[in-house]
Amino acid sequence: MLEMTDQALGPPGPVLVTGGNGYVASWLVKRLLELGHDVHATVRDPADPRETLHLEAIAADSPGALSLYGAELLDPLGFDRAMTGCEVVFHTASPVIGRGVRDPMRVLITPATSGTRNVLEAVNRCPSVRRVVLTSSVGAIYGDAVEIAGTEDGFFNESHWNETSSENHHPYAYSKVLAERLAWEIAGSQDHWDLVVVNPGLVLGPALSTYTTSESVRIIRDFGTGYYRLGVPKGRFGIVDVRDVADAHIRAAMTAEATGRYILVAETLSMQQIAAILRDRFGGAYPFPRRTLPKFVAVLLAPLAGLKRSEVRRNVGYPLRFDNRRAATHLGMRFRSPSGAIVDHFQQLIDDGLV
Repeated sequence: MLEMTDQALGPPGPVLVTGGNGYVASWLVKRLLELGHDVHATVRDPADPRETLHLEAIAADSPGALSLYGAELLDPLGFDRAMTGCEVVFHTASPVIGRGVRDPMRVLITPATSGTRNVLEAVNRCPSVRRVVLTSSVGAIYGDAVEIAGTEDGFFNESHWNETSSENHHPYAYSKVLAERLAWEIAGSQDHWDLVVVNPGLVLGPALSTYTTSESVRIIRDFGTGYYRLGVPKGRFGIVDVRDVADAHIRAAMTAEATGRYILVAETLSMQQIAAILRDRFGGAYPFPRRTLPKFVAVLLAPLAGLKRSEVRRNVGYPLRFDNRRAATHLGMRFRSPSGAIVDHFQQLIDDGLV
């Protein structure tokens, strides 16, 4: 259980988690219920057991109470009923698709931005809300690894904004930029609630539902299916454990002095390092890659992976570093080792029959 001081959120005050059945959100709901909070969680269809059974099972063994509400990101009035009486809103609901998106505006950008507007305008109508914690991404901090050359000390930090992504180049990151900027704009136009934003890197670790569609499932699964049988590119990921991301959301809500943005990255690992961690734990039972592809080969093969060659050119072979000191000093975060998240994640894929 988390130990909090200088609380902005005190049990058992009701809180809202949008997209409550999501990969990160499910862990957030679990932590909140364990702390004794009454949680209002929105899902697309409360009658669909694939969205709700794991949450109801968690609630059955927790001191907090769970209430489920149906809500769609594109419904301007869809969140009012779920938000009634809540002191804190955790807005986590947003599409997470990294590769192979044919219509970025419809699939990513419109849901992310319209959903953020609809949730925050509902907050403006709800007098009980005092704080909103928004789930953004390091994709709103930077667009491509090559941009690290323009930083002052070789690290991305919370002062940086992604100014290079677009509808046609890293559309997922672009959707996070637009949604976060919109959130700050709406927050700045009123004075009855405040906004805190968390910016996670690649989130790994076990899911609480076998129906999760998180992009991280696809990323880790590819390491064990032979997808990288020719080798992996010399790319890097800033990694954070899903359990740490959930805890950081709660700390961002409970810490009275929390303000601004918080990068959530424990460590940056190369794809070859990820493969080595998996090989060390699971041995030769799976075709984990052993070779690193030359950059020109990675560029040539990019379309087969659902990536654009320009994306590979601007990310493969460059360092990637994040300054996570704000999260450590302001929120008291002590990040878990990424290796534990990687191993736990792959083990769950085995248990679920996905590899």
